[in-house]
Amino acid sequence: MTGPATQPRPAVRHEEATTTAPRVSFRSPSFLRDSWRIARKDLVIEFRTRSGFLSTAVFALIALAIFRFSWDPTAVATVDLAPGVLWVIFTFAGLLGLNRSFGVEHADRALDALLASPVSREAIFAGKALGNLVFLLGVQALALPTLALFFGLPVGAEWLGVAAVAVLAAVGFVAVGTLFAAVASNTRLAEMLLPMLSLPFFMPVVIPAAQATARLLGDQPIVEVLPALKILAAFDIVFVAACTLAFPFTLEE
Repeated sequence: MTGPATQPRPAVRHEEATTTAPRVSFRSPSFLRDSWRIARKDLVIEFRTRSGFLSTAVFALIALAIFRFSWDPTAVATVDLAPGVLWVIFTFAGLLGLNRSFGVEHADRALDALLASPVSREAIFAGKALGNLVFLLGVQALALPTLALFFGLPVGAEWLGVAAVAVLAAVGFVAVGTLFAAVASNTRLAEMLLPMLSLPFFMPVVIPAAQATARLLGDQPIVEVLPALKILAAFDIVFVAACTLAFPFTLEE
């Protein structure tokens, strides 16, 4: 007797095997996603240490107090003094924050790891600038009400315009500052080199911002404010585009 015939196994065709095999696709993260990850990393580090923001905030508050107690109200009107005080403080407080922008990357050679990662240089710039923008806006949110309190300025709808001017100026400020912070980070004298490089380029942003702030606090019509706002917006567009294109050439592998 012969046993039951063994059923032969059906042969697996090569075409079926290849079609049923899982496919793995490697897609590089998007520009916005990379930028947000870099900005979030910087903001998380700052939130944990709080050293940069606290030192910058203390500087802004002390500077406001010095201007307040050295001010003679009989010599200079409040609306004439406050805009200049505000933008001097914003400029130098922003420099303090920009100094730490790439300083955190030099610990444990983190900058080399960032450059070796599959992230475009433009995304690195956008992430760093976004983190600096949030940092500077936090300082502005603290300094604006303090200025109104110290100098006894009336609080009204004009402060919404001042806040909008501050945000608009912060965009151009951090674009230029982030670029030159990257340039200065490759040198041993970063703290000295950053103000020397960036302050001349801050002027096209700070001057129209101070003019718009003075006109808003002086209750001038919006028609008088628009020319300064247009100049500020134009410099923002130029600086953001130019600094984004120039940034890949500032960092060395």
